[in-house]
Amino acid sequence: MEIIPAIDLKDGRCVRLQQGREDAVTTYSSDPVAMAREWVRLGARRLHVVNLDGAFGRASQNIEVLRGMARDTDAVIEFGGGLRTLEDIERAFGSGADKAVLGTVAVESPDLLSCALEHYGPDRIIVALDGKGGRVATRGWQQVTDIALLDACSRMIEFGVKEVLYTDIERDGMMDGIDLSTLRELARLAVSVIASGGVSSADDVRALLDLNAPNITGVIVGKALYEKRVSLQELLDVTDGKT
Repeated sequence: MEIIPAIDLKDGRCVRLQQGREDAVTTYSSDPVAMAREWVRLGARRLHVVNLDGAFGRASQNIEVLRGMARDTDAVIEFGGGLRTLEDIERAFGSGADKAVLGTVAVESPDLLSCALEHYGPDRIIVALDGKGGRVATRGWQQVTDIALLDACSRMIEFGVKEVLYTDIERDGMMDGIDLSTLRELARLAVSVIASGGVSSADDVRALLDLNAPNITGVIVGKALYEKRVSLQELLDVTDGKT
């Protein structure tokens, strides 16, 4: 299982939001490319990069930041936030992303999802399923749909999706533990799962490993790393079986 540091981009800066709220933002670095280099230096092999401006429907220069990260690191970069057309996806790949993370568009435009899977292959497309109260949230987490999270995941598998990213948005940025119950259910489905939201300690990662679910292949960690509640090395030691 991979430890994947999160780099959330807003106005060209590295930030974190609480529960996806723009009015609850903390800036951690004015140089996210340097931040990416640092995570890789410390052992990260994969980075989760989110264009928050794109997720909220705004233009930004964050695609240039992505280019800098791809140029300056050898990490696998998964990039999402506002990718709602094939042109958006192509631009992300052309700027150095290894994987595109599709959220709202995967739920609202299944034809586009099918085209993306066919054109780029399922190994390069991740579907982000953001949940609140067991339901799927879209539009930068601003709209909670009537779609049950597990039903949505099953449908994505039918489309040919091989990798999903599950975030409990009520836990995201709160550092109060992972939604192990939902992850246990997702792990029973025939898809690789990346967990996100709520990690605050090495014990949270141990609890995830204790699910004994080989298809939970990664966990995204953000605020806990930036606020030094836990170090990347501590988490890597857990996944490597050293502690």
